[in-house]
Parts: sequence; C-alpha cells; structure tokens
Amino acid sequence: MRIRLADPAADAPRLAEIYRPVVEETPTSFEERPPEVAEMGRRVRATLPSHPWLVAVGGDEERVMGYAYAGPVRSRPAYRWSVEVSVYVDAGVRRRGVGRRLYTALLGVLEVQGFCRAYAGITLPNPPSVALHEALGFLPVGIYRRVGFKHGAWHDVGWWQRSLAETDEPAELRSVV
Repeated sequence: MRIRLADPAADAPRLAEIYRPVVEETPTSFEERPPEVAEMGRRVRATLPSHPWLVAVGGDEERVMGYAYAGPVRSRPAYRWSVEVSVYVDAGVRRRGVGRRLYTALLGVLEVQGFCRAYAGITLPNPPSVALHEALGFLPVGIYRRVGFKHGAWHDVGWWQRSLAETDEPAELRSVV
C-alpha cells in the first residue's frame, strides 16, 4: 500500500464510489445524496493546496482503497491553525489498517504544515471509528446531541481532538504542495 496526494481528476471516480454507500446506507455522513464524480473532484481542488487529501493505493492497478482529508474547522481567521479531519475506506478492505495508515500520514502532513489541532466528528454510535481515533491520540471533547436527522432517526455526533503541536506562537502555515 502506498499513500499519496489525491489527484482531483483521476481519483474523483473512486472517491465518489467509496463514499456513495456511506451516504446511502449509513448515518455516518449527514449528506442525503451522494456527491457525483465532478463534485468530488471539486471538493479536492477546493482545499488543495492549503489542506491535504490523501489516498491509499494498492494492488497491481494501484487502485484507490481509501482516502483521508483535512479542511478548515471554521472560516474565521483565528481558526486557521485548526483542522477537521475525516477518513473513508472501501468496504472491501476495512479492518486491514488502511484507515490507520491514511490518518497517520495525514496527521504527519498537517504537523509539517504547521497546524496545531485536529478535530473529528463521529456519528454515534460508531465503536470502530471511536477506537481508531483514540488509538491515534484523539481525546473526546464533547457531544452534539440529536444534531442530525437521517434514515428516520436523530443522531448524536461526538467530537474528538488531537494536538498536532503545542505552541503559544503558531507558525505561518505551509502549503501541502
């Protein structure tokens, strides 16, 4: 398995394919309709070069097995040293370390870029996602109760935080490319 930056044009079809069942079949994502290929490519282009999208590829055809990305927590300037992170792995290769490898690489890139905190929202209950985040040093910081309504039910979202750098004077952020 190899981790690399996502290519908005070449990887968008697989990103959409991996994400589609998450949107359609689970409350994990609060989107109600899966984004089309063009929209996935637009999302990657919109955050690069300031925030990374990484893909895990493997096999003879270098097939995308999963992806992880970071984005702004909020739009106000004082939030710029904090990021929200997510990871999605193809159902056929889950529980094989793909998500852990993607997140480890993503967090490393974010540290080099100068980000100070990473946040992850997890629709509850989701023991595998909670276990992954906590194994990578994320700590629970709160729960938004009954914040999203999907598939006929209200869902809570738990929030986890991980420090990337402890500093009183954050540095200027670096581009990912």
